[in-house]
Amino acid sequence: MTGQIRGQGQCLAGEEHTGTLMRQKEEKMNQNTDILYIVIPAYNEEANINQVIDDWYPVIEKHSGGGKSRLVIIDDGSKDQTYHMIRESAKDKPLLLPLTKGNEGHGATVLFGYQYALDAGAEYIFQTDSDGQTLPEEFSRLWSRRKKYDVVMGHRKNREDGFSRVIVTKVLKFVLWIVFGLKITDANTPYRLMKREVLKKYIVKVPEKFNLSNVLLTVFFVNGEEKIAFVPITFRPRQGGVNSINIPKIIKIGIQALKDFAALRKVM
Repeated sequence: MTGQIRGQGQCLAGEEHTGTLMRQKEEKMNQNTDILYIVIPAYNEEANINQVIDDWYPVIEKHSGGGKSRLVIIDDGSKDQTYHMIRESAKDKPLLLPLTKGNEGHGATVLFGYQYALDAGAEYIFQTDSDGQTLPEEFSRLWSRRKKYDVVMGHRKNREDGFSRVIVTKVLKFVLWIVFGLKITDANTPYRLMKREVLKKYIVKVPEKFNLSNVLLTVFFVNGEEKIAFVPITFRPRQGGVNSINIPKIIKIGIQALKDFAALRKVM
C-alpha cells in the first residue's frame, strides 16, 4: 500500500514536471512568434543613438516574431546626424527600421510610432527613449507579464536623473489626482509594453500632436480599468548629449497640459 502511494506520488510529480516543461516550451514559442514593435523617438541624439541601437537590437532579435518584429526608431527632425547614423546602422540590421519626419516633439513622435506599429500589425508595442536612461536587460520583467496584463509599465522608483525631474514627476502625479481623481504610480514613464487591442482602443482619443501623449494614454488605461502592472525599473542619468527639455519648457508644457487635461476631463 505504501509503495502504491509512493508510486502515485512519483507519477504526479512526473506529470507536474512535464506540465512545467510544456509551459516553458509554449512560452519560448510565443516569445519567438509574438510580433513586437519597439518604438523609440529620437531628436538630436547622435551622441547616444549608436549605443541605444546596440543595446536594443539584441532584444528585437530575441523576440523576432518570425522575422516580423521591428525596432522602429523615429527621427523627429533632428538637426544633427541622428537619422543618418540610424540608416547606416540599419544596413546590417534587418529588423531595424529608421523613420524620419518633421519636428513635432516627443508626444507627437511616440503617437506617430504607435500608429505606425499598429498599421504594421504589431501585437505588442513597447516604447522607450533614445537617451540611454533605461536598461534593455530589464525588458524581460515586462515581457514575462504580457499575457496576464494589458499594459505593463516601468516604475522609476529611484530616479538618477536629477532632483528637478523627481519633483516634476511628483507634481504630475498630484495634478492627475486633482483633475481626474486617479492615483497613478508613474504616468509618464518611457518604458511601457502595451497589447495591440488596448492601445488601438485609446490612441484615437488622444488629441493629435498632444505633448504628453504617454501621460494621457496612461490616464485612459487606468480610468478604463484595464489590467495594468507597474514594475520597478532602473532609470539612469542621460548617457550623452543635451536634454532638449529644460525646466522653462517643462513649465510651459505643464501649463498647457493642465488646460488640456481639464477640457478632456469633461468628456471622459
